[in-house]
Amino acid sequence: MGLEFNFQYFTWAVALGVLSAASLPLGSALGLVWQPRARITAALTAFGGGALIAALALELVAPTAADFIKVSHSGDLEARHEAAGNLLSLIVSALIGGCLFLILNEIINAKGGFLRKTATTISFMSRSRAKRNREILQQLAKIKVLHTLPPEHIEMLVESVRPQSFDAGEVLFEEGTAGDRMYFIETGIVELVEGGDKFKELAAGETLGEIALLTGAPRTATARAKDVVDALVLDKGDFDRLRRVCPELDEAARALAEDRLDELASFQQERATHAAVWASQAVHGLRNKTTIPSPEEVLKAKESHSGAPLAIWLGILLDGIPESFVIGASLLATTALLGASDAATFGFLAVVPYTLIAGLFLSNFPEAMSSSIGMGKQGMSKSKIFLMWFSLVIVTALGAGVGYWLGGAAPEWVVVGIEGLAAGAMLTMIASTMVPEAVHLGGANITGLGTLTGFLVAVSFKFLE
Repeated sequence: MGLEFNFQYFTWAVALGVLSAASLPLGSALGLVWQPRARITAALTAFGGGALIAALALELVAPTAADFIKVSHSGDLEARHEAAGNLLSLIVSALIGGCLFLILNEIINAKGGFLRKTATTISFMSRSRAKRNREILQQLAKIKVLHTLPPEHIEMLVESVRPQSFDAGEVLFEEGTAGDRMYFIETGIVELVEGGDKFKELAAGETLGEIALLTGAPRTATARAKDVVDALVLDKGDFDRLRRVCPELDEAARALAEDRLDELASFQQERATHAAVWASQAVHGLRNKTTIPSPEEVLKAKESHSGAPLAIWLGILLDGIPESFVIGASLLATTALLGASDAATFGFLAVVPYTLIAGLFLSNFPEAMSSSIGMGKQGMSKSKIFLMWFSLVIVTALGAGVGYWLGGAAPEWVVVGIEGLAAGAMLTMIASTMVPEAVHLGGANITGLGTLTGFLVAVSFKFLE
C-alpha cells in the first residue's frame, strides 16, 4: 500500500494480536482443570468455527469483493482493472493457502502433530485403520474359502480378525484340545501332526482349525510352525456370527472341512485372478466409518512418534500464523481508510476490527480447551501444555505487528494476496478440523446450531464498528 510506517499503529497491531490470542491460554487453563461433556465441547467448537467463518467472510473477502462491485460499472478503467486484479489475487491465493495448509498439516501430523486436536487424532487414526484394513484384505484375498463372503459382510470380517505371529517350532494348537479359533496363514509353513506323525503342510493362503469350530469336536491334529508364521486369527464367536449372516461362508467352510485336498495346481492362476477381484470388491465394500480412537490407541500412537511434542507445537503454530498477519493487515486497512491523523484522533477503540478480533477470540478458546483436554489424556504435563498455548500469544502478537509493517510497504494486490493465503488456510482448517471434531463429539444437529450461533454472534460485533 506504500504507507509510511507508524510506530503507534504498530503497537496497536501487537495489542490486537495479544487480544485475539489471549483466549488460547484461557481455554487451555480451563481444559486442564475441567473436562466438560463431549456435547458441550462440540457446541463450543462449532460456535468458534462459525465465528471465525463470519470474521473471514466480512473482514477479508467482503471488502475486496465490495470494492470490485463498486468500481465494476465506473468509467475508471484503471480502477476496474486494479479491483479485478485484487479479487483474482484473493481467490487464487486462498486456493494456494488451503493447499499449503493441507500439505504442511500432513507433514506435521506424520511426525506426531496430529495429537494436538481431537479431530486430527481421529483423522490420523482412521487413516491408519483404513491402511491396516487394506493390508488385511490383501492377505485375506489369498484365502479361497473367504471368496464366498459378500462385500457387505467384509467389514465384520476385517474387524474380527487379529494378527498373530508364531516362532519356528511353536505350537498353534494341540491335538485333542477344544477348538476356539481358526487361522488364516499369511506367511510361513504350518505342519500338521497326528499321532506323532507329520501328514501335511499348510502354506500361505491356507486355512486351518475350521473343523473343530464347525463340528465342536476336539482338534484332530497338532499344528506346529515349521518356520516363522504370520497368521490372522478368527475366534469361534466371530466365526459363528459370520456363518449366521452369510450362509455362503457356512457352506464353503463345511465343504472345506469335508475335503481339504481339492486345490489343484491347474486352478492356481484362476484363484489368483479371483483373489484380486475379490480384494478390489472388498475394499469398496468397506464403509468409510470414522470412530473415535481409544485412549490406548492414542497413547500407542504417541509413543511411536518420538518428536510428537515439537510436532504438536508446530501444528499449533501452523493453525495460528495466518490469523496473526490478517490482524495487522486489517488494522492497516482501517487506518488507511480513516487517514493517519483521524485514526490517531479517534483512538485505539475506533480502529479495532471488532468482528475479526471477536471471531478469532471466540474460535481460539474452544480450540485450546479441547486440545488441552486431549493432550492431558495423552500424559503431557500441564505446564508444558499451557506454555505451548501461551507461546502462541507471543507469536500472534509479533505476527500482527509484522503484518502491519509488511502491509504498509507492499502493493495492495500483494497485501490482498497474503490475506487470501491466510483466509484459505484458516477456512481449510475450520472445515478439516473444527467442524469434523464438533460432529464427532456432539453430532450434526449441535454442530449446525453451534456454527450458526457463532456466525451470528460474530456478525453482531459489526454494531461496535
